[in-house]
Amino acid sequence: QVQLVESGGGLVPAGGSLRLSCVVSGSIFSINAMGWYRQAPGKQRELVATITSGGGTNGADSVKGRFTISRDNAKNTVYLQMNSLKPEDTAVYYCNVDLLNALRVRLTLWGRGTQVTVSS
Repeated sequence: QVQLVESGGGLVPAGGSLRLSCVVSGSIFSINAMGWYRQAPGKQRELVATITSGGGTNGADSVKGRFTISRDNAKNTVYLQMNSLKPEDTAVYYCNVDLLNALRVRLTLWGRGTQVTVSS
């Protein structure tokens, strides 16, 4: 069984920083793309940033220049460094991973989410 565990959310004033982490554990053959999405109250879940197995990144225009996605393949972990946070960044942040499990079955998994609240 494969699990995703997120951490690093919290309450921060506008202009502050947070670093989210998502650790993938279990019977894994390989991890392909990893990413972060967010969902604010009353809104649809939206892409924040993704990173390929080779390190290529993609991000939403709203976070470019402020958020940085990275990964540590040795630790099966993806990070989201969030700087210059704004109240509109308040949301539940979800980790998303595309992988092959030990049986070479392709899975797309979601974490349970971590709350990020930015006060004005």
